[in-house]
Amino acid sequence: MVVKFERICLSIPNSQLRAQLNQYFLRALPPYKPKQSDKHKAASTAIQECPEYIDYYIKYKEETGNEAQEVSSQKVIQIEEIFKIKVKNLIDRLIENSTFYANDSNTFEESYQRVIYLKKVIEDNDGYRLFYLEGKPIKKESDLQLLFRLTWYATKSDVNSEVNNGRGPVDYKISRGFKDKTLVEFKLASNSKLKQNLKKQLQVYEKANGTKKSIKVIMFFSETELLRIYKILKELDMEINRTLVLIDARSDNKPSGSNAK
Repeated sequence: MVVKFERICLSIPNSQLRAQLNQYFLRALPPYKPKQSDKHKAASTAIQECPEYIDYYIKYKEETGNEAQEVSSQKVIQIEEIFKIKVKNLIDRLIENSTFYANDSNTFEESYQRVIYLKKVIEDNDGYRLFYLEGKPIKKESDLQLLFRLTWYATKSDVNSEVNNGRGPVDYKISRGFKDKTLVEFKLASNSKLKQNLKKQLQVYEKANGTKKSIKVIMFFSETELLRIYKILKELDMEINRTLVLIDARSDNKPSGSNAK
């Protein structure tokens, strides 16, 4: 949404809105030789000033991808709700925490740190609310994948999603040349094939992509789902570590600071 800001602005037929967006964008840029990070910040500022831009972003995604053609009208409404009201808040947090982007040792460490940052936002900074509409959880792996993509603001790594090297598409492949590649795969605890995916899927993807580095991320919405994860991990003799991260998106275990005990 931020990276493609200038391209999408050019396609907006509303000349007045297009002019307003450009005005806010240019006003937020530093006067001399703006960097890519400066452009991203300026785009975020313009989007906040003119949230109508997000409608055109959604339209752009609908016209350039197949997913929107396959979902029901209710799901489209849910997607718009997430984009318009909530995702902007995450962008703001990412920009405010610009020191987060200093880690560049290798793709695994960088990927892990961004997964942990997303986990912290969801669990400790009310980010879990992104996945609820009218009090009910929106259980879509694609929404979690999208939020992870937003954490890759300012990186020297190549970030690609839905990479298919012959054995099926992996959610993300983070790479710096041929020798340094890390795969990241997201699953919901409610996924009926979770056990099968944990047992074999990433190993297949690793072989197809020529790497042995990967991270599995599982998000759950209830105590029952958490217990299901533990049961599966026990059956597979797996444990939670830096290659397997759980994200708690429950709404019933996050009291406000004034009510916490």
